[in-house]
Amino acid sequence: MPELPEVETIVRGLQKKVQGRTFINVWTDFPKTIKLPGNFQKFKQEIKGRKVERVWRRGKNILFDLSGGKILLIHQKLTGHLLFGKWELKKGKWQSQIKGPLTEDPMNRFLHLIFWLDNQKQLALSDLRKFAKVELWEREALKQSQGFNDLGPEPLKKNFTLKKFKEVLRKKQGKIKEILMDQKVLVGIGNIYSSEILWKAKINPFKGVLKLTEKEIKEIYLALKEILKKAVKLRGESFSDFRDIDGYRGSFDQYRKVYRRENEKCRRCGNKIKRLKVKGRSAYFCPKCQK
Repeated sequence: MPELPEVETIVRGLQKKVQGRTFINVWTDFPKTIKLPGNFQKFKQEIKGRKVERVWRRGKNILFDLSGGKILLIHQKLTGHLLFGKWELKKGKWQSQIKGPLTEDPMNRFLHLIFWLDNQKQLALSDLRKFAKVELWEREALKQSQGFNDLGPEPLKKNFTLKKFKEVLRKKQGKIKEILMDQKVLVGIGNIYSSEILWKAKINPFKGVLKLTEKEIKEIYLALKEILKKAVKLRGESFSDFRDIDGYRGSFDQYRKVYRRENEKCRRCGNKIKRLKVKGRSAYFCPKCQK
């Protein structure tokens, strides 16, 4: 699932190419993607003619502030990513009119939702497993909703200090790996970056939060800031299906040290990387460096 760096990469692309544009039409072959309103025809009527005033991110949610007080929320879920380009329907299939990865990369061909924009371009959702969700809210209603207000702080905000990190950790019990992935504690971090952060900090993913020392908490905080900033700079991780809005892969794979490197040598000490489960999720770590 795209995590904070991947979602931030998409948002920055949308700010450059979609912000300021107006939706003039929308198509889907999978109406279940539209969760709110539940009826696609109603969604289509509501979205047409609305201008994108701002694109921003909250956790893993992509948010479009629209004219008329509406807000479009897109969560890409497991295999979704938004693409900007131009497609034509030929023999029942959408074909990109722009050469390059939009045409050549098979991960960019699973188009199930397309918005037409006022500059003759389109915004499309490619989603292999069709788990993504799209919701159209009244702006104030979304901001007051429980799901939105339950989200934890943004780890890359300037006001997310070491002191704030300590406060959110001390309110929780459990293994540090699962706590880092809890979106009510801290938003945007999932399986990939929690593994990378803990490897960088030399902390075992199974260590209880209440047993962490002040020094260990500081090391996790510093690693968290460094890893996420680096991943955003490298435009995310694309060893699986994530692509940016132009269809290109991210470059974090060249920097990835531990995630999906089971039985490979640790880049720090040479010991073999292990993989164990934490509540059904894989925890990758070095048993020597992260005792």
